[in-house]
Amino acid sequence: MANWCRNTLAFEGNETALEQIKSKFRRMINLERSEQCGQLPDFVNPKVGVYFFDIIWDEGDCIFSCQTKWSQNTKVLVQIAERFNVDFIHDYEEMGNLVYGRSIYEDSILTEIDVDGEDFEKYQYDDETGIYYFEREAYDSDAEILETLLERKVRSRNENAQLLQIAMQFD
Repeated sequence: MANWCRNTLAFEGNETALEQIKSKFRRMINLERSEQCGQLPDFVNPKVGVYFFDIIWDEGDCIFSCQTKWSQNTKVLVQIAERFNVDFIHDYEEMGNLVYGRSIYEDSILTEIDVDGEDFEKYQYDDETGIYYFEREAYDSDAEILETLLERKVRSRNENAQLLQIAMQFD
């Protein structure tokens, strides 16, 4: 039985493209319900893609949640973004395999930021009390800790990109 990776996807782009994506996901949601199996957009090669399961879209913004088996499906999301000329932010987690991160696709550039093994070692879990400890603080779950670690990496990556842009101006 597969471990399930939880995914949250937010697409950004012009309204026409976003409506096309919504339509594509509506069809996948309906097919999933009727066929009782995971779905991919029809333009994605099934041998390459990681299928979407339990797709949920709340009417309104172009934000979806879904599950995938074992890991995130960033390659499929890039294919969707390229096809419809949009950007996306993709948060994902599958704690059984220590998968936790964010993919950002902006201006045809993919940036992946993951909490890695070293990050997971920065906090401890006490089996007896059921409490997580991180930086001398106690937490009931590791969710807030992981979000903090990921946000630090995102912030650091953004700062490094800004420094690189400044350095390139002086070359």
